[in-house]
Amino acid sequence: MKQIAIAGKGGVGKTTFTALMLRYLARNKPGKSILAVDADPNANLNEALGLEVENTISTILEDTKKPNAVPTGMTKEMFIEYRLQDALVETKTMDLLVMGNPQGSGCYCYPNDLLRKHLEKLRANYDYVAVDNEAGLEHLSRRIISEVDTMIVVSDASARGIRSAARVHDIVKSVNLGVNNLYLVVTKVMDDNAVSELKDEIDKTGLQLLGTVPMDPMVAEYDLLGKAITDLPDHAPAVKAVEAILAGLDL
Repeated sequence: MKQIAIAGKGGVGKTTFTALMLRYLARNKPGKSILAVDADPNANLNEALGLEVENTISTILEDTKKPNAVPTGMTKEMFIEYRLQDALVETKTMDLLVMGNPQGSGCYCYPNDLLRKHLEKLRANYDYVAVDNEAGLEHLSRRIISEVDTMIVVSDASARGIRSAARVHDIVKSVNLGVNNLYLVVTKVMDDNAVSELKDEIDKTGLQLLGTVPMDPMVAEYDLLGKAITDLPDHAPAVKAVEAILAGLDL
């Protein structure tokens, strides 16, 4: 089993990259089982994949709070474990598990702990586990994921974005997540000069630059119309760029 994690601050194209990576794996690794995990409370990976989600881990937890929700003779933990199977969206090409957004002002600790334990059991059944992480940085220290083969930190083509990527690198090293390979991908690139101008900032991150993804009007169009990113044509600039990046990795 290979576990791939995608990280980065909000708005940099992290979910778009994840969706196109899943498309690449489904097309180029025939016969391999894939589990996609949306660990972002602001979940939208399912929309990028064109999948409907009825249950999330968070909604299941909310359901267990209802009066008489847990059947007689079952512990709450047993019931939650049983219900978690309802959160898995199964398709011919991949399965999807969505964290969802915890309701109210409560802490994310219990849902995060539940997701981590559930993932540890699930991932043994798959050849690939791809996790679209929460936008931001603090979630990495919660250790929802560990034993990561490849982590790709996504940044847009801005100094602020690159500096945020550097902080991801620092956190991964400080909490010892066990990431074997740590890379950087720069998205929403307008022209080659943009990356050249950011070279000093990129060098400071300590991350190996895998490649870049251009600003693609087709991605913007699909987002506007609510169409699945995975349905982009093969000639779309973003699709071609992501495939070229991933072809160079040992996935």
